[in-house]
Amino acid sequence: MSGPVTGCPAVLITGAAKRLGAAMALEFHRQGYDLIIHCNDSLQEAGQLAGQLNHRRRNSAMVLQADLTREQEVATLARQAPLAFGRLDVLVNNASAFYPTPFGQVSGHDWDALVDSNLRGAFFLSQSLAGCLSQRQGAIVNLLDIYAEHPLKNYPVYSIAKAGLAAMTRALAVELAPQVRVNGVAPGAILWPEHEQDASAIAAHQAILDKVPLGTTGSPGDIAAAAFFLAARATYMTGEVIRVDGGRRLNL
Repeated sequence: MSGPVTGCPAVLITGAAKRLGAAMALEFHRQGYDLIIHCNDSLQEAGQLAGQLNHRRRNSAMVLQADLTREQEVATLARQAPLAFGRLDVLVNNASAFYPTPFGQVSGHDWDALVDSNLRGAFFLSQSLAGCLSQRQGAIVNLLDIYAEHPLKNYPVYSIAKAGLAAMTRALAVELAPQVRVNGVAPGAILWPEHEQDASAIAAHQAILDKVPLGTTGSPGDIAAAAFFLAARATYMTGEVIRVDGGRRLNL
């Protein structure tokens, strides 16, 4: 059964349990949106975030779990999301797998895991939700990466998947106009990967920062603000990607 249609706009954010996804969830909620928090493995974190948001505003957040590399689970998520609050105004395709795949050592499993999580799931979720987003004159925001344009060595499959997501952003902007706007955010150095904590990784991080004109990492809030702007404020923008990278692209 569907939930009651509320006066609040509703957003589905994939991979919203932690890191950038959680930051975007907090920002959209602060701006008055009802939240559908998607997760796969991070069910505990997603539940905690939903509890925090519901404490601030009753019945304003719920969790839906799905593996975006599995077609049937994507279809189920697409059916459930519009029913959560009786409407869906924004889709944020944020969920992403990220790990190195040195060329010459790439397996079919690596290809499927990275392309499906970063691109395929986002495409089919967008396709399935296009109708209800059109009814709300809604928006899709895709989380890209500066590596879509400037591939990261030893991460060819991830870079290819993000380049595909950039192309998808432009293609869907054409396909879904004028009812749905489709834009993207490309973060630079915001949050380092959780598995990169040793001395060599820290040195590599500093080498990256040395090439960032603004000289520091950004914050998850910077990404959240850009995503919200594209979803709710940029009413005459579609097919665009905002780079939030401290100017790093200038020194790549």
